[in-house]
Amino acid sequence: MKNINTVNVLVDNDSWILPYAEQLVTICKEMGLDVAFARNQHQLVQSDVSFFIGCTQLVSPENLKKSALNLVVHESALPEGKGFAPVAWQILEGKHDIPICLIEASEAADSGDIWLQDSFSLTGNELYHDWRAKQGQATLALCIKFLNDSQRITPIKQHGVESFFARRTPRDSELSIEKTLEQQFDLLRTVDNDNFPAFFHHRGKTYKLEISEYDVE
Repeated sequence: MKNINTVNVLVDNDSWILPYAEQLVTICKEMGLDVAFARNQHQLVQSDVSFFIGCTQLVSPENLKKSALNLVVHESALPEGKGFAPVAWQILEGKHDIPICLIEASEAADSGDIWLQDSFSLTGNELYHDWRAKQGQATLALCIKFLNDSQRITPIKQHGVESFFARRTPRDSELSIEKTLEQQFDLLRTVDNDNFPAFFHHRGKTYKLEISEYDVE
């Protein structure tokens, strides 16, 4: 790819990823790049590359044309694990090493060429905000690596059998009173106490269960 001088960073929702996107904008400026921070796809400007981070809407073909290259971060070993909430689903599968890819945006979600691949590790103890922080740092690192090495990177096609993760909803945070905490600990790691807390039904009522790390004196 030719030299990068102009960059878009797009986050189209009030996502947990916003602080990391803002860091990316700051780093781009420090690198001497002309960077635009867009909060919806219609704010995208003509640029060499656009990073779509934590976006919930597919970018239209018209807006894709505003950049020579459009890149998306996705956390799975593509083409396995396309779709929604890949980190949460992999935590529920008991995985500790989470692949992360920088892929070219395409009309078919999560199907573009892979420009960079890496991974980040989980110990198995991280609660929601802990593993989100690791995911955010890995996202930031991948984008910066691309900006530094773009002229030496050759993208590769996805190959293999594809699979898809479903969209998670607040109902996916339901606990079973028939199972132990140990059996459901990874589910508890995926819940957000404020936005989609763990809950359970018992004796005709529904109860919310919050989780946080606690140091006993």
